[in-house]
Amino acid sequence: MRTFRFFENLPVRYKLLLSYLVTFCMIISLGSMVIHSIVRDTIEANIESELKNSTDAMLNMVRTSVSVAIKNHLRAVAEKNLEMVSHLYSLYRNGEFTEAEAKKLAESILLSQRIGTTGYSACVSSKGFMLVHPEAEWIGQDINQYAFVRQMREKRNGYIEYDWKNPGESKARTKAMYMAYFEPWDWIIAVTSYRREFSALVNVDDFRNSVMSLKFSESGYAFVTDNKGNVIIHPSLQGVNVFSNAEFSNYPLETMLKEKSGMIVYPWKNPGENKFREKLVRFTYLPDYEWIVASSSYLDEFYEPLNKLSNVIIFTMLGCILIVLPITALISASITNPLAELVGRLEQGAKGDLSVRLDRDSTDEVGRLARYFNSFMDRLEDYNRNLEAEINERKEAEVALRYSENRYRSVIEAMPDAMVVYDMEGHVTFLNPAFTDVFGWTSEECMGRKLDHFVPKENWEETFRGLKTITSGKPLSSVETRRLTKSGQIIDVSTRGAVYRDPNGLQVGSVIIHRDVSELKRLEKQVMDIGDRERQKIGQDLHDDLCPHLIGVEGLGKVLVRKLLPKAPEEAQLAEKITGLVKDAITKTRRLSRGLCPVYLVDRGLESSLRELAAGIESVFGVTCRFVCKVPARIQDNLVATHLFHIVQEAVHNAVRHGQATAITITMDGDKDRMQVSVEDNGIGIPEDLETEGMGLRIMGFRANMIHAVLDIQPLEIGGTRVRVSLGSSMAKTTEP
Repeated sequence: MRTFRFFENLPVRYKLLLSYLVTFCMIISLGSMVIHSIVRDTIEANIESELKNSTDAMLNMVRTSVSVAIKNHLRAVAEKNLEMVSHLYSLYRNGEFTEAEAKKLAESILLSQRIGTTGYSACVSSKGFMLVHPEAEWIGQDINQYAFVRQMREKRNGYIEYDWKNPGESKARTKAMYMAYFEPWDWIIAVTSYRREFSALVNVDDFRNSVMSLKFSESGYAFVTDNKGNVIIHPSLQGVNVFSNAEFSNYPLETMLKEKSGMIVYPWKNPGENKFREKLVRFTYLPDYEWIVASSSYLDEFYEPLNKLSNVIIFTMLGCILIVLPITALISASITNPLAELVGRLEQGAKGDLSVRLDRDSTDEVGRLARYFNSFMDRLEDYNRNLEAEINERKEAEVALRYSENRYRSVIEAMPDAMVVYDMEGHVTFLNPAFTDVFGWTSEECMGRKLDHFVPKENWEETFRGLKTITSGKPLSSVETRRLTKSGQIIDVSTRGAVYRDPNGLQVGSVIIHRDVSELKRLEKQVMDIGDRERQKIGQDLHDDLCPHLIGVEGLGKVLVRKLLPKAPEEAQLAEKITGLVKDAITKTRRLSRGLCPVYLVDRGLESSLRELAAGIESVFGVTCRFVCKVPARIQDNLVATHLFHIVQEAVHNAVRHGQATAITITMDGDKDRMQVSVEDNGIGIPEDLETEGMGLRIMGFRANMIHAVLDIQPLEIGGTRVRVSLGSSMAKTTEP
């Protein structure tokens, strides 16, 4: 961190100089490392390849010399045996022996021979049958299953090698065989023995000079040693036992005998040398004679070209640095001097002198920078003048804004209606004093929180609709609903609201105003109740007074018809028409009385009235109208039942008159918490102008509010309209059917 800060505080000239120098050194170093690595890998590969090739060549020389010595020895024995058998055959031909005696004498001579330690002589026929062998059980056996026997039959004369494993041995060993064929007796005379038993026949002098002629670098050489530490071939240590000589370390030879084949590096000092040097040896084990055949050289001789290359790279880097430094200094000066001048002009401009300019006529980057600087200063002067004017205007606007805010805050705080301001997440950002007066919650209790706890459960649905209207950007007109106060009291309110936006036109919150209309609702309810009672009284009077009176008139008319019929038939017909009109008046009076007073304080009064309403609609308008009562309900208050009846009645009339419905279903349903009455039709639906301005719908909503019910009017997917009124359990009690 300190190094970075130090570099950060350096002048640009030194930053450029240091950056170029470090970059140049890194590139040269990286390239040198790559070249050094490639050259080193190439040298090591060449060393390993050269030592491996020379080691393989020595191994082939030793093996070839051994094979020649073995072949010559076995050949001499085989040819001598052939001469002996031929001589005995000639004696047989001269009559000195019988043929059987000659063969027996030849077998005894052959079996008495020993070649090496375990070698012997044997005879095989040209058909592959054993004729002469030291072990009697092999005599007369067909041995054609062995591959070397097939070679014997094919060649009959000459030298072959094969692998053979005697009974009781764990692995096969290489055997050498020389053959001489005696045709008169069909004998393939074979002399065979294991190769390892001929080590004494090997003449090291046959290949000593060839091994010693191998040289690697300046002082590298090849050598051969056995597994007992005796040096067989070496430029200066021939005949020395390394294990018994205290001057030499046992580690190299012990490692070679242990690993058998591979490469090893170890320190070594030859006789006459002053110090140890790292020696690289590639070695191979010759198991037939338990020899180590190795090629060696010293690493410092192999890596001498690499060291020279490193020195060349270092001197080249130093020379390049001496050339790059002054060039970099010149380049950095051509950049930093104009920058220093520019910094000086900027310091003058920072102190308030915006008239400073740079005088540069060049077309390079420095000249372009000077022109941009002059253009920037020109614009900065214009911006400075405009900014001063805008600051003055802003100050005047801020004074006017503070005055306006104080004025509107005074109006809001003096407003009698409760007002609350929310952000877009629904958290309170402002309450006026009237909110605390109406609902009881203070500003400290509500700021930054949501006020969903003061909405009754049954009013959430209409509240969500209002919130959806506001968040869509539309103002919410006066909507009557109910809210809870801090004390738990439910009051009726008229709610209005709208969103407010930031200067960019984005919605940032909403303003909701609640007007307490509890007293107004109470007065409206009283007026409605008085009207319903007067309506019921009129209906009762029509039913109990006018209907009996008209029935009496109808009776008198029938008497008059009977009296006039014999004397004046024409007058009797007129009297009969009058009696029919009176009868129609009785029916209409009864229907009118039932419309004015449809529900009585008796069990299932609403249910009976709705059934009569459905039957009346069918008879009057000629449409299908059914009443389905899934769960009966008892209305505790006759006024509540009356309001429900009139809401259903208005919905049915709207379906017939405006919706042009041909089928209407009135359904009463509910559970222990709520009671529902719905009207569904198959008409064309309620027109929009009727939904927003129709007096009937407004009266339906007003009646629903009077009994604290929820009115919901929705179009059906299959066509038509559904009007549903939901009433809490406090107003109605459902009974299971």
